[in-house]
Amino acid sequence: MTRPGWDEYFMEITRLVARRSSCLRRQVGAVLVKEKNILASGYNGVPTGITHCAETGCLRAKLNVPSGERHELCRGLHAEQNAIIQAAKHGTNINGATLYSTTMPCIICAKMIINAGILRVVYEEGYADQLSQEMVAESGLVVEKFILPAGEEAP
Repeated sequence: MTRPGWDEYFMEITRLVARRSSCLRRQVGAVLVKEKNILASGYNGVPTGITHCAETGCLRAKLNVPSGERHELCRGLHAEQNAIIQAAKHGTNINGATLYSTTMPCIICAKMIINAGILRVVYEEGYADQLSQEMVAESGLVVEKFILPAGEEAP
């Protein structure tokens, strides 16, 4: 038996968090970690107490909005936003944390991550948002694509 490294361990948890998503288009999970401790997690979906898109239908699909564009035309919050909100709600300091996400953050999430003092992002899947990539590069935020160790398969 091979023990997973820390990035693999937290990314596996992030994939589990994504399974809670109520989004009809993409299931995303995010986990905030500092000093090898999980601080908060989040998944994409509508705010607490709001009717899920499974019942109302996807606004973005109805309006034919392409992925990576017009983020404000959505009833839901992104996983990264929800993780940051959960940390704030519970008074958890995320300055200096690492954010693990199943998807590269969009521009809105990237701006929040930068201002929250998160130092590193580890993501699994790319996202079509050029402005996010440009702003992340300018900010000095460390962003790394997670690659499974040789010989292992994603669940």
